[in-house]
Amino acid sequence: MLFCGINPGLMSAATGHHFARPGNRFWPALHASGFTPRQLRPDEESELPSYGLGITNVVERATARADELDDEEYRLGGEALRAKVGRLRPAWLAVLGIGAYRTAFDDRAARVGPQESMLGPTRIWVLPSPSGLNAHWTPKSLAAEFARLREAAWRPDAG
Repeated sequence: MLFCGINPGLMSAATGHHFARPGNRFWPALHASGFTPRQLRPDEESELPSYGLGITNVVERATARADELDDEEYRLGGEALRAKVGRLRPAWLAVLGIGAYRTAFDDRAARVGPQESMLGPTRIWVLPSPSGLNAHWTPKSLAAEFARLREAAWRPDAG
């Protein structure tokens, strides 16, 4: 499973760790959904491979808010992400942010959840952004969507 955030926030850029801003709900959702046996801290992201997980971003440029990125950055980031997935060949790519996915992959009809399109053998699931700015997804509903992905991904027939 390769998790893919939108882009580094300023705190993540400063610390060198994904989802580093206090209050970001990625790490709590990852644990609450059953992906990890305990809640990891951002500085423990190097433990993710031991759980069969990886982490990256669509766009590498750090910003205070994702809405500072333009469509071209998303498109170029989508191309780079396709190449990365081609090299790494994860069973699943989980993109954290519906808007980022729609723009990077030119799929305006995409919804949160499993996607019909694939990147070679890699299946795609779009998760809500765990940013605190995405408040209509509560911590509980965010963890539930992560759990739906985990359950689908770890089924024997999931690929």
